[in-house]
Amino acid sequence: MRALLRTRRRELLGLSRTGGTRLSVVIPTLDAAATLRACAGRLAGADEIIVVDGGSGDGTPALAGALGAKVIGTSRGRGVQLRAGAEAATGEWLLFLHADTLLASGWLEATGAHIASHPGHAACFGFRLDDRSWQARVIEGGVKLRAGLLGLPYGDQGLLISRPLYEALGGFRPLPLMEDVDLVRRIGRRRLRHLDVAAVTSAARWRRDGWWRRSMRNLLCLALYGAGVSPERIARLYA
Repeated sequence: MRALLRTRRRELLGLSRTGGTRLSVVIPTLDAAATLRACAGRLAGADEIIVVDGGSGDGTPALAGALGAKVIGTSRGRGVQLRAGAEAATGEWLLFLHADTLLASGWLEATGAHIASHPGHAACFGFRLDDRSWQARVIEGGVKLRAGLLGLPYGDQGLLISRPLYEALGGFRPLPLMEDVDLVRRIGRRRLRHLDVAAVTSAARWRRDGWWRRSMRNLLCLALYGAGVSPERIARLYA
């Protein structure tokens, strides 16, 4: 009965246009129990959810299992976790998503349309913070410029990619930092589309670290990486 309802929902929302293409969502976690339930709750319509945990101590793996996700344990590091999740996934299309990000309504329709019309391209969502402050709006504007002008969306915008393209590019590398930028660079601007649906990310890190301090830290990491500094060294500098 559940499978029938899920199939019917996919037909109504447009994924039937892909000829039954399976969509796997991969979520790397580390002490993400506070946000994972809401994140997973927005993913109705996906064929499977894979949570790759890097050693949480807050019950995240148990929660993920209770939510119906397939749970995998790995060493800590998003590059390692994302790679392991992709290897375990069964879908022809992969959606990589952070545990503190909520996809806005319409994401499944937009995903289905992209899969049907642009099979050779990857895609990301728009960036939005769950905060009403003017600082959040400024940061969102900066991210839009970076993603549009430089073609460098970060992982908190999600990444939708077909398995053939993902594997042809070599997938996520087991990097401790900048794993998202590394893969997006290999995808290239011409093969990356921006979907008109928001990925709403928690602003907790910006509120905790300071709006501008957090943003400048992110920009400095990107600048160092662009200058050829290794992800391992950048991670040690900002541990």
